[in-house]
Amino acid sequence: MAVKMTVSSTPIIGQIAWLLGWLMTGIFWIISQMGIPNVGLSIIIFTVIILMAMMPLQIKQQRFSKLSNIMQPEIQKIQKRYKGKTDQISQQKQMDEINAVYAKYGVSQMGSCIQLLIQMPILFGLYQVIYKIPGYIRPIYNHINVIATNSAFKKDFAEFVKNTANSTLTKNYSTGSTKHIIDAVYGLSTSQWASLMKTASGTSYEATLKSVHSYVHRATYFVGLNISDSPWQIIKTAVTQRQGMWLLMLIAAVMIPFLAWLTQWLNVKLMPQPKKAEGNDTAAQMQNSMQSMNLFMPLMSAFFCLTLPVGVGIYWFMSAGVRCIQQVFINRRLDQETEEDIIRQAQEKADRKRAKKGLPPQQIAEAAHISTRSIERTEPQAVRPSGRKNMKSKQLEEGSMESYSTKEARPGSLASKANMVKTFDEKHGGRNDDDVYRRYKK
Repeated sequence: MAVKMTVSSTPIIGQIAWLLGWLMTGIFWIISQMGIPNVGLSIIIFTVIILMAMMPLQIKQQRFSKLSNIMQPEIQKIQKRYKGKTDQISQQKQMDEINAVYAKYGVSQMGSCIQLLIQMPILFGLYQVIYKIPGYIRPIYNHINVIATNSAFKKDFAEFVKNTANSTLTKNYSTGSTKHIIDAVYGLSTSQWASLMKTASGTSYEATLKSVHSYVHRATYFVGLNISDSPWQIIKTAVTQRQGMWLLMLIAAVMIPFLAWLTQWLNVKLMPQPKKAEGNDTAAQMQNSMQSMNLFMPLMSAFFCLTLPVGVGIYWFMSAGVRCIQQVFINRRLDQETEEDIIRQAQEKADRKRAKKGLPPQQIAEAAHISTRSIERTEPQAVRPSGRKNMKSKQLEEGSMESYSTKEARPGSLASKANMVKTFDEKHGGRNDDDVYRRYKK
């Protein structure tokens, strides 16, 4: 009877991790056929493939960020206008006006969130595969399973875990079931393997354990480092024991957190930066918080990769490094697109969505135009500007008369009221500007 492997059971993330696990197993099998069965190399190839597949999502997210920078001055003006107004009516008007700005550019306020919601489960699933290698790479599971099902070894290994008193080993061992023994054996550090081999000396399973150790050693060592060890463990061992090629091991261990910091820092620098928010409003405060996070995150990356297993560190700096390369190409592509191109693409996308609902595409632009014009009229200085042109001629100049005179205008809407004004004006041979304006505002 097959033993159920230790894998993620989290809804959605578990299913995504299962699919990614099949890809990881395929990569490991291919390089094994080439004579290099190595988990570290599999992680690198795996990371590159996944992030390249996710590149279209990154382009969409950053195009939205660039569009947000274009919209930000208009949004800031609206926020400044309602600053200090906390009543419900003012808050609702502010929200309506901000929504009108988004509608004008053909995007949704949830645009960036949707891209993140798609990416996050994939990234979490990816992390599960990296962190639970035996559960997802079947060849490694099969090799360790040979010793994990040996009854004599299971008894001695339980005593070994108890005497070692290592928190990580104890956590991996968990209930002592076969699948947890496999997790614990795979996660043994270099020093723990040495102790276990001494314990197994003269036992009936010694030869089997040596064979398993030889395979796991070959599969889990990358540039001389055991990917189950943490760089911090390797650094301490190298400095205190100073045996063999300890200096090279020390340098390699230090490079893991350093590369994690460097690639994360470069990634932040290459990302498009938002326009500076004015004043001390919420947007400015959020922007300051983001800048602090951009300085803090590379340091946190270095700390995590110093204390977590080398395998996780390889994934961490490789993913950040791949994103840096991707970002260079994304920046070049976005730099070739003008603001007008980005706005046009967003509006065309919004047109297609509206068309699926049976709405004429042009209504998007017209509705945005009407909304933003009504926003402008809410400002006191715009109510009675001196020398204002005739309302009808102004509408014609702005190209919006067609939107007001549409026969499909909803009762009670601005368009329907504009129709009433136009009809009255035509019947009575024209009215003065003030009269028309008052009727339009009703």
